[in-house]
Amino acid sequence: MKDEESGNRLGSYLRARRELVSPAQAGIPPGGNRRVPGLRREEVALLAGISPDYYLRLERGRDKNPSPQVLASLARVLHLDDIEQAYLLGLAAARPKPSRRKRPEQVPARVHQLLAHLQIPAFVEGRAFDVLASNPMAVALSPRLRPGQNRLRSLFLDPEEQAFQQDWTKAAAGFVAALRTSIGDDIDNPRFVELVGELALSSQRFRTLWARHDVRNLDGGTATVHHPAVGDLRLHRDKLPIDDVILVVYYPDKDSDSDEKLRLLAALSQTGPTDTAHSRPANSEA
Repeated sequence: MKDEESGNRLGSYLRARRELVSPAQAGIPPGGNRRVPGLRREEVALLAGISPDYYLRLERGRDKNPSPQVLASLARVLHLDDIEQAYLLGLAAARPKPSRRKRPEQVPARVHQLLAHLQIPAFVEGRAFDVLASNPMAVALSPRLRPGQNRLRSLFLDPEEQAFQQDWTKAAAGFVAALRTSIGDDIDNPRFVELVGELALSSQRFRTLWARHDVRNLDGGTATVHHPAVGDLRLHRDKLPIDDVILVVYYPDKDSDSDEKLRLLAALSQTGPTDTAHSRPANSEA
């Protein structure tokens, strides 16, 4: 994380991705006394068609203006997908921005009304995965979806959330990669600094994943979760941007076993008090 703190985010990303590419993936014969994981700097330079000295300057932050052609060659050598290549281009294009206080994320009133009418788990999250609002079905699905909770913190620090996720390893990697994408060049944002700092101090797994510099869009998908009252639920997830926040909904296939279990969960939730949707405390920022 040292390079990131010093502002050399491009070099930090290049080094992290270089260490994840094996010689075999790059077509380099095995053998030799290799002291570093992945590729050596000079191997990346050779495969990308640039000089070793120039690549060294890129990694050490001495040259922060590589051409798009150089970046495209590096993306090819480092086996970057489209999202990762776009992230690399963004790092090279990033320029210092004047600091300004951003307004707290707010949930529009109409979205609160929508949450109240939805009969499936639904909630609103911010860029740092703070839960800003949720409906009773979301809280019935998971108490960690109450307003004021943070989904990333729950995922790494709450044993109940880890048991809730059928594939916790995949979920953890996906959330950390999505956080990288969400942060973008907003690295001085107090909310991101606070969250990353807390998780880096508290979770070895988070530190390992953060050091990989994976980037990914956490959009729609399907996940299986384990609810302590109704068992396993296979649910689809859709994320819908609304103003500056994201509406997240979970729903099963119609007339499936999970559909029946979700209806049972709804009935169970009505037997006790439930929370109505409301906003996160105003002292949290993103």
